[in-house]
Amino acid sequence: MKAAPSTKRIPRDVILFTTVYLGLAVIGILVTGNREFLFYILVMSILLSAVTAVHLRVGFSRGVLWGLSFWGLAHMAGGLVPVPANWPINGNIRVLYSWWLIPGLLKYDHVVHAYGFGVTTFVCWQGLNAAISRWVNNVPVFPTLGLLVICAAAATGFGALNEVVEFVAVLTIPNTNVGGYINTGWDLVSNLVGTTIAAVGIRLFYRDSDGSSQATEYEHLG
Repeated sequence: MKAAPSTKRIPRDVILFTTVYLGLAVIGILVTGNREFLFYILVMSILLSAVTAVHLRVGFSRGVLWGLSFWGLAHMAGGLVPVPANWPINGNIRVLYSWWLIPGLLKYDHVVHAYGFGVTTFVCWQGLNAAISRWVNNVPVFPTLGLLVICAAAATGFGALNEVVEFVAVLTIPNTNVGGYINTGWDLVSNLVGTTIAAVGIRLFYRDSDGSSQATEYEHLG
């Protein structure tokens, strides 16, 4: 999906929505004393700054900006929102991240990973699209297999970086809910599923600025 024209300003509704849930998350952290998510608030602040800086150059679509904001909400809720005593969980910390949506098969955590790094694939595609378009005098870039593999691989790499951040949390904060080796493996699998679905979606639903697919005209750019 090609990025929609943008003023390169983050929409106020996205800013307001994100600010409100981060403020509520900070309150939840202070009430519960959750040091792990205090660390993640710092990480989120760095990521927000990075996304803003890139957006000013690339001009992400509203859909991508909202997608990133909802990912942040899902992440904050995952570690702070408790689940009822009769809901199946993995481990002994009763929050959304521990919740088995399908016992033994699918956790809330897996869905958030797949969704988040699927959105990251769109981020990578829109960034790459903007960069190449500038090199070829604003010609729209068709999402060829090669370009999409690069975007999916980049998003998967960001997923691996996320595991490094979680490893730092394990080393520095006692009693985290990060999980062990098996959890890390499933996180990476979930990331790959999300990036693959996103890449396929970009290819299937791509439209250029006049609403047509123009598949053959731009294939040489991939």
